[in-house]
Amino acid sequence: MMLLSLLTGARDQKQQPPGAGGALVSPGEEEEEAGGDRARMRAGGREDEEASRKLKSMDVDKAENGGGGAGEESPRPAVKYYGWKAMPFIIGNETFEKLGTLGTSANLLVYLTQVFHMRSVDAATLLNGLNGTTSLAPIIGAFLSDAYLGRYLALAIASVASLIGMFLLTLTAGADSLHPAECPAADGPCGNKASSYQLAVLFMAFAFLVLGSAGIRPCSMPFGADQFNPHTESGRRGINSFFNWYYFTFTAAMMISATVIIYVQSNVSWPIGLGIPTALMFLACVLFFMGTKLYVRVTPEGSPFTSVVQVLGAALKKRSLKQPKDPKQDLFDPPHTSAMVTKLAHTDQFRCLDKAAIVASPEEVRPGGAAPADPWRLCSVQQVEEVKCLIRIAPVWSTGIIYYVAVVQQSTYVVLGALQSDRRLGNFHIPAASFTVFAMLAQTLWIPFYDRLLLPRLRKMTGKEEGFTLLQRQGIGIVLSTVAMVISAIVEDRRRAIALSQPTLGTTITGGAISAMSSLWMVPQLMVLGLSEAFNLISQIEFYYKEIPEHMRSVAGALAFCNLALGNYLSGFLVTIVHRTTGSGRNWLAQDLNKGRLDLFYWTIAGIGVFNFIYFVICARWYRFKGTSN
Repeated sequence: MMLLSLLTGARDQKQQPPGAGGALVSPGEEEEEAGGDRARMRAGGREDEEASRKLKSMDVDKAENGGGGAGEESPRPAVKYYGWKAMPFIIGNETFEKLGTLGTSANLLVYLTQVFHMRSVDAATLLNGLNGTTSLAPIIGAFLSDAYLGRYLALAIASVASLIGMFLLTLTAGADSLHPAECPAADGPCGNKASSYQLAVLFMAFAFLVLGSAGIRPCSMPFGADQFNPHTESGRRGINSFFNWYYFTFTAAMMISATVIIYVQSNVSWPIGLGIPTALMFLACVLFFMGTKLYVRVTPEGSPFTSVVQVLGAALKKRSLKQPKDPKQDLFDPPHTSAMVTKLAHTDQFRCLDKAAIVASPEEVRPGGAAPADPWRLCSVQQVEEVKCLIRIAPVWSTGIIYYVAVVQQSTYVVLGALQSDRRLGNFHIPAASFTVFAMLAQTLWIPFYDRLLLPRLRKMTGKEEGFTLLQRQGIGIVLSTVAMVISAIVEDRRRAIALSQPTLGTTITGGAISAMSSLWMVPQLMVLGLSEAFNLISQIEFYYKEIPEHMRSVAGALAFCNLALGNYLSGFLVTIVHRTTGSGRNWLAQDLNKGRLDLFYWTIAGIGVFNFIYFVICARWYRFKGTSN
């Protein structure tokens, strides 16, 4: 056990266990301590010879791992947390990376139809598949990161992959041989279609972009939070602030991508418009690797899902056993040795899983009592409690799927409503797709206000570091999303009434009459929807990060994106159901919104939001936070 502790105690920049402190022990201090140990060992005797052998083991560990070891009774080496000193590299990388990826993807539909001459339906189908894949790929990336690669290596590989993907996409715009020839300025379909070689290069670029999203999306936020010491008050406050500022940079990047970069792509040049995100992604990679020496790197400890399967299998095998009367005495609970994972207290929820930790016979435990003879038949209390954490999170996580049904409307029917509204602002016509900027603007303005002005006061009022609890913030976000749908329904009803009762301003390409109502009346609903994301989305990710077992934290980053993907699918399913149900009469979702009842569709989503909030309150009241026994 001593040698095992020595060999595992000095890994490069591992996170320390509770109580390990915050300072890094310098090599000089280690040698001084070692010298003291040698002086004491010269006192003679067998015990000193034993200590000498242990010291030699420690010296070997130093030579192999670059740090000092520690015995079972010695504290593990502390980790140097640079905290905010590492943030310029991490947040800078995140900002430029988001500017690059969002600037590349925001206008892809137009790129495919204008440059590659795809039909709108084909381009939309391709992008739907691409978006769905990039939203689900982080699940695989999170597993590989937690099990084998570690977050640093996963981010390094993914960043380079994204850079390669953007570079290839820029080449398809800049090199004449990699895209179809331009069509003559004439009406009618274009006959210049992309060749198989041109499509192969395009799809290769997409493949690299998907690979990049698989590593960046689930790992970037947890990796940033890893840089703060979670066992000190300043470190915990740093984590809370980091989540807010992370999302601030995300929304700021989205605003710039939706305005400046799209303008360059549409009005200046596609090679320049795609080259700018590629250059920004290159800067993101440079910043990320510049901060390498400052980063805390959590070493992966094997597949995190193996333990889950072991607990479920062992509980199933021992399902006929009676529940233990005294869990502290009757369950297998060996000493906690991990420097990365927090020791979890036993809870009385899901008692059926406790059977996985029942020692049915002495043969199930190895000599010494520290490890099971068969990990597929006997699991520790720690393993069982980690599985309970995942089960407890699942109901809260499911509320996020329904929440996103409201959020995704800002990029679909809100845009269609803007197309049939008066979008004039003086002599300037606001692009319909740019209305999502107002939701981002609300988030961008709210996050600094909340973090710097409101949060300190909330801490004093509530006595909690995070002000509102994570579950309270999620609940506020759900309420605000429902309010946004109510406002949307009222505004849409007014827009349609004006279109039917007053002179219109022309028609859209699809033939729908343009209402004389100013599209700026849609700004309030988008601002409220943006505020709901600032509350719900940030707290969702932070909630998963803190409540999921530490060795599965990359999965926490992937869960929010999985919610978004499933929310999009659920929204599409709801649209299909409404369209089929109301299509025989007055179709709520008619091609011409003036002939439909989009307002009733919004009211339906608002009603679903009310039920989702009630369901969320039930889940929140039932939820038991990690590490608590009640």
